[in-house]
Amino acid sequence: MKLHFNRHVLYAVIALLATNHSCFADPREEIRIGSKKFTESVILADLVGQICGSSGAQIVQRQELGGTRLLWDALLAGEIDAYPEYTGTLTGEILADEDVAGDASLDRALEKRGIKKSRPLGFNNSYALGMRSQQAEQMSIDNISDLSSRPFLRFGVSDEFLGRRDGWPSLRATYDLRPTDIRGLDHDIAYKALIDGSIDVIDLYTTDAEIGDPRIRMLKDNLHHFSENKAILLYRADLETRAPRSLEAMLRIEGRVDNDAMIGMNKAVKMDRRAEADVAAQFLAIKLGVVNVQQPSGLASRILRRTIEHLRLTILSLAAAICTALPLGVLAAARPGLGHVILAIASILQTIPSLALLVFMIPVLGVGAAPAIAALYLYSLLPIIRNTTAGLVSIPSPVRNSAIALGLTPFRRLMLIELPIASPSILAGMKTAAVINVGTATLGALVGAGGYGQPIFSGVRLDNFSMVLEGAVPAALLALAVEGMFDLAERRFAPHGLRLKTNASL
Repeated sequence: MKLHFNRHVLYAVIALLATNHSCFADPREEIRIGSKKFTESVILADLVGQICGSSGAQIVQRQELGGTRLLWDALLAGEIDAYPEYTGTLTGEILADEDVAGDASLDRALEKRGIKKSRPLGFNNSYALGMRSQQAEQMSIDNISDLSSRPFLRFGVSDEFLGRRDGWPSLRATYDLRPTDIRGLDHDIAYKALIDGSIDVIDLYTTDAEIGDPRIRMLKDNLHHFSENKAILLYRADLETRAPRSLEAMLRIEGRVDNDAMIGMNKAVKMDRRAEADVAAQFLAIKLGVVNVQQPSGLASRILRRTIEHLRLTILSLAAAICTALPLGVLAAARPGLGHVILAIASILQTIPSLALLVFMIPVLGVGAAPAIAALYLYSLLPIIRNTTAGLVSIPSPVRNSAIALGLTPFRRLMLIELPIASPSILAGMKTAAVINVGTATLGALVGAGGYGQPIFSGVRLDNFSMVLEGAVPAALLALAVEGMFDLAERRFAPHGLRLKTNASL
């Protein structure tokens, strides 16, 4: 009887663990922090992450996720818990359709969505327009209104500014600007294009590191078009109950970051080549007495971490594609009519731009590795399906007839004769898919998937060539290693007779 009782107690404990494994989970609060893909947002996200980490929270950084809408959607979906935003962006872009006016109505609009905002962090980051100082001096241009009579000037503005309602469309209407040449550019690349003379006018953020550069003149907004754009933190309302200590720590930076401090931190990153995390740590130590105990990671550990992330994206997507594409290729070879449909669908998927496909996946799968793996999986289908079909169709008829004459069933003919003979073509398709995956997986960094794309995009943003190489060189080496592995697999698994024939032809 005692044994019987103990057995039931054991069953109850197992059931409890299965249904409520969190009783042995990490008791620390987990905070997922996002940032946009420009330097200031990354610095602010690091400030939030480090100060929350000082309260004992477990921090997950989703850095350089993309533009405003992506971060906002991720916050609404619960993929991230907080990210830095600006009041002008909230009222003029995100909630533009709701005609929000004043803090009270803004708070109500956010609360309906389960979101809250902090008080202003202490600085204002509005848009502005800038030109090369020498050119502006020669053309006597001081105000934005002076541009209206010079439509020949070449404009290069950020894609977000080009499309948002309070950006280029309304600025053009306010100042009657009609340039004959206007293009969308990455914000950091636009600065370099301005300095080397490729474009004449760019949009600025008033806390950019380049503000104060004598080579650049910020034009006066003489019609007062650009509104105040105070930096704030947006966070999920459930943090008040789910992670109260982290939220309390996070809000300590309210009112502590003024314009000069923000410009100084941006300059330290972009001009002095310091890491955002180091700059954030110094600010917290000086302003708030928060000491970051985490040691910066070395080059080897960073590359190892990125390699693991990149391999996860590549291996999982390729494995799923092989499991799907191989049967589809067999089906396409067996039924040519259906095969045309299968190949057409796979070809259409291949033509979708990779960045667009990643964005399409976010509403369904959120941010992180999942949308990147799904996109890579879809891109891997076509080469495997096509090569499997081609390899099976090219098998000579006498070989097929001999297998039938031996009395082999269709399944045994496929497994013992047809697939082995088609294996060189199938492996070539898998190799193509794998190499494509290694290269395309770098874009996963734009949706928080990590990998080699993270240092590449950070290097482009910071104009740091060594950081670009930190991602580009390992990615190229991994692609070569993958190609070599499939070459070895072909020698190992291809039928001996086919290998002899191939060697003889060489």
